[in-house]
Amino acid sequence: MKAILRTLAVSFALLFAVNAAYAQPQSGAVQLLPAEDLESEEFPEFDPTIAQENGYQVDLDEATGEYKIRSSFSAVWAEILRLLERFLFNLLISWIIVHFFYFRKNGRTDYYFTFLIFSSAMFLLLFVMNNLSLQIGFTLGLFAIFGMIRYRTEAVPVREMTYLFIIIALSVINGVGAEMPILEIVVANVVVLLLILALEQSKIIRGRTSTKLVIYDRIDLVVPEKRAELIEDLEKRAGLKVKSLEIGQIDFIRDCAWIKVTYFLAPGEENAIDSLRRSKDFLEDR
Repeated sequence: MKAILRTLAVSFALLFAVNAAYAQPQSGAVQLLPAEDLESEEFPEFDPTIAQENGYQVDLDEATGEYKIRSSFSAVWAEILRLLERFLFNLLISWIIVHFFYFRKNGRTDYYFTFLIFSSAMFLLLFVMNNLSLQIGFTLGLFAIFGMIRYRTEAVPVREMTYLFIIIALSVINGVGAEMPILEIVVANVVVLLLILALEQSKIIRGRTSTKLVIYDRIDLVVPEKRAELIEDLEKRAGLKVKSLEIGQIDFIRDCAWIKVTYFLAPGEENAIDSLRRSKDFLEDR
């Protein structure tokens, strides 16, 4: 928790310092021209939009009545710096989520790589599209497409899919909201981080359960009178903390029974193998 807060504080301080550094006009890159001069005979029909289309950045200072005209190089450099600032901020938020919330509990390096690449690619794609003035509907369409793909080559566990959607959603916010004030985007991202932190630390989440279908060989213990012995034997042999169980089919010829065991997951433990096949499919193969 302290490491997360320290990382956030240092990173945000650096981002705001960089933003403040290049937000100020640099010497030699900006020309200050009074508005009345631009409306004189030398500039009979000055149109700021035309100057902007030709690569110049024109701003009118209402307090002084002067136009601030940035050269084309200055405007391009400012856009590059703005892109890098937003990209690093998005990468930082994604890294905090993946490293501190996901990886520390799961330890899966394959999804570590996937989440960060997804975040970076999605942000850059939407940032460029936003500069091309594409509609928000197209962005939502991309979000839906990624939601339907689900990596068909492998069944993705629910936890991984949830984090993937969070990464995509934040990348959409940071990429599409490039014209929004940086403070608003920071607040939106921090709210998501705090929500994840609260849910990950919740006792309800810590008490997660899963189920296994067990083919049990000691059918003498399946009677209701020996339920405590049955649970003790399952916990000893399978290493599970049993919450409840249900007795299914009993085969007296083969001396086995089908038992559905509900057990508690340890902190950070996942049960991805049971999501690959349903109980019905498992029974049919047997």
